[in-house]
Amino acid sequence: MAATLDTIVSLAKRRGFIFPSSEIYGGLGAVYDYGPLGVELKRNVRERWWRAMVHEHEDVVGLDSAILMHPTVWKASGHVDAFNDPMIDDKQSNKRYRADQLIEGHIAKLEKKKKTQEAERVHAALVEALNADDPSSALHALILAEEIRAPESGAFDWTEVRQFNLMFETKVGAVGGDTIYLRPETAQGIFVHFGNVQQTSRQQVPFGIAQIGKAFRNEVVARQFIFRMREFEQMEMQYFVAPGSQMEHYAEWAEKRMNWHMSNGIRPSRLRWHDHEKLAHYADAAKDVQYEYPFGWQEIEGIHSRTDFDLSRHQEFSGKKLEYFDPQTKERYIPYVVETSVGLDRTILMLLCDAFHEEEVPTAKEGKTESRSVLRFHPSIAPYQVAVFPLVKKDGMDDKAKAIAADLRGGLNVFYDEKGAVGRRYRRQDEIGTPFAVTVDGDTMEDGTVTIRSRDTMEQDRIPAENIAAYVKDATAAWTAPTD
Repeated sequence: MAATLDTIVSLAKRRGFIFPSSEIYGGLGAVYDYGPLGVELKRNVRERWWRAMVHEHEDVVGLDSAILMHPTVWKASGHVDAFNDPMIDDKQSNKRYRADQLIEGHIAKLEKKKKTQEAERVHAALVEALNADDPSSALHALILAEEIRAPESGAFDWTEVRQFNLMFETKVGAVGGDTIYLRPETAQGIFVHFGNVQQTSRQQVPFGIAQIGKAFRNEVVARQFIFRMREFEQMEMQYFVAPGSQMEHYAEWAEKRMNWHMSNGIRPSRLRWHDHEKLAHYADAAKDVQYEYPFGWQEIEGIHSRTDFDLSRHQEFSGKKLEYFDPQTKERYIPYVVETSVGLDRTILMLLCDAFHEEEVPTAKEGKTESRSVLRFHPSIAPYQVAVFPLVKKDGMDDKAKAIAADLRGGLNVFYDEKGAVGRRYRRQDEIGTPFAVTVDGDTMEDGTVTIRSRDTMEQDRIPAENIAAYVKDATAAWTAPTD
């Protein structure tokens, strides 16, 4: 059975993946903390991305830029003037909504009712409104024309649509110091260091700069658990190319990024491309990798061809040359940029949703079944790769199991558990996604063999204890994602 969002939220808290931030004080809206299992899952995904983007590409290098940047950076990038969401308030409940998302929700209802032509008409009107000279007025007029009601109150009593800037402001220096911003994206740190990185790494165009880091957006309507948060983490790579070659690199990186998501065990049937109908002013092509979450198809990663907008703007505002001298053609030019930008937190939510299964499995009693919840993570992403149990806590089995666990920790993340019936220990590990469980029993004490159990099939093999690491390595390499 597929997961609901409520199921995922409950499991994430109960098992220590994700907690509401500051929960003992009532929490802080749209801010979450990662627990013991969550930090392991997150670290594994980060490392897998970094390996795929940087270590496996000789033409991509890394950067870790500061969260706080000179305020002119955000003026040059356009965020000060144009980083806005169209907001509208329900006068009855005082609830605030994004106007475009209200309309998208209305379209989804029409599609659910099989009113395809009406949905297409409203969709076309939405695109036209977003491209209008005054999108706020156009969106407001469309909401009124479609008689879209507030989701919570059911009222049809709206304010005007107005634009709300999403950047957090803070002060630097003494009391009443200068206003600066918490970065709303990590990309600008890459652009302002283009010259430094290119010269010190001795890279030649085409080459990329990758970065993983925190970003902050003052989302007025933050929802859907960790899908949309005020503090989140991005994994971005900006690939600098010669003007005129951007479409070739755009297609190449799009293919690589889709393949990366599938290599993590995500079912292809739940992934799709969405081409942007409305392009940002700086882009000449853009598409999203979308995943089918329990709340519908949503963006997980964006692939954008950003032209030379970013470097040109920073050259203009800083007065510093950001041109590249091509040693082959002897030309100077401002490189174009192909961007890949994936949300780490959205990726974690996608992995939780896609890995979750509830199923009926046989019990020890013939003809009887019981339900089990299981997270079928790719073994290399799972918080723990192996769990080690003594069958009972006596006859030296616990000491032997602890010794095996200690030995495996040289290359694997291992969980040791000696409490409760073995069957219940298996179920706990199934629910947190541990792919393999090793049990030390009486035979182990005599011949040195152990039982190793597969999370996905629940089948067991008997192998020598010294072969556990090799067994896990081979099984991980051979692992395939479950089908629908």
